[in-house]
Amino acid sequence: MYDTSDIKKGLKVQLDGNPFSIVEFQFVKPGKGAAFTRTKFKNLLTGAIFEKNIRSGEKLEPANVEEKEMQYLYKQGDKFVFMDTETYEQLELTEEEVREGYQWLKDEMSIEILFYKDRPISVKLPITVNLKITSSEPGIKGDRVSGASKPAT
Repeated sequence: MYDTSDIKKGLKVQLDGNPFSIVEFQFVKPGKGAAFTRTKFKNLLTGAIFEKNIRSGEKLEPANVEEKEMQYLYKQGDKFVFMDTETYEQLELTEEEVREGYQWLKDEMSIEILFYKDRPISVKLPITVNLKITSSEPGIKGDRVSGASKPAT
């Protein structure tokens, strides 16, 4: 069990049977009454965010989530195939499960997948990706308004 002093950004807890991640928190000590922590939670299943005040001394239950490092192998039809780097088991996820950023996946890329009750619930992609530009239109001479940016593939 977590105490209010253990609260930190990114901590995964269980509330009302659902896993949540702490997005933001602030310790508040009013002039009257007991101190509390104003906390924003993000539901790991739906993505909904809500705010709740937690009084000092309250306990929070740890969420039963597991984070695994996996390697992206290839795309097969409309599914993406990942391999667990420890057990070499393969996992197939759809575009909806990978969410945004699936177009940036490269072969043999290491990513982290969060599991809740042995079911993948989120995919954490790397912050930066090195890609190769295959084609680009020539820049327009004298175009200083757009900051010399141009479309590229």
